[in-house]
Amino acid sequence: MSLRQEIEGCRICVGRFAATATGHEPRPVVWFEGKPRLLIVGQAPGARVYESGRPFTDPSGDRLRDWMGVDEAVFYDTSRMAIVPMAFCFPGYNAAGSDLPPPPICAKTWRGRVMGALGDVPLTLVVGGYAQKWHLGTKAGVTVTVEGWRDHAPKVFPLPHPSWRNTAWLKKKPWFEAELLPALQTRIKEVLT
Repeated sequence: MSLRQEIEGCRICVGRFAATATGHEPRPVVWFEGKPRLLIVGQAPGARVYESGRPFTDPSGDRLRDWMGVDEAVFYDTSRMAIVPMAFCFPGYNAAGSDLPPPPICAKTWRGRVMGALGDVPLTLVVGGYAQKWHLGTKAGVTVTVEGWRDHAPKVFPLPHPSWRNTAWLKKKPWFEAELLPALQTRIKEVLT
């Protein structure tokens, strides 16, 4: 059985997910194979991704692809890109309807093996606080980490989550669109061609 198949069959969070407001079953969304040129690490699949079984099939994905300057064909090409969140399953909602964080057991169980299988990836996009803490070891918040993007480029680009919830943040940070995104898009073209 391949690592991908093992993850797709994972059920370690059955009880945890049953206890959420959504009461859903695990459905790992696994989007990697081989040795990619670009790795996207994020938080966890959302409800729409849980339904589709394909990462970033939501407005956040549209915004992320726009930031990257790539279309869906390139974005979902597993021979060139891998999408590996901190948790492979939708964590569910709490009683107030808010997203639950990725369960740490997922990263503890799978992260080391996945990263080892992917090898040395030329470019990694580290999207959101959970991924930044794990991959960059940062204790700073997302704003400080993303503001310091030059400290990690050209191999790693920390990004805020592309959620609509971050629209106000983006408006207050014009340097993100004016400076970081052009550098990111240039680097993506370099590694994918």
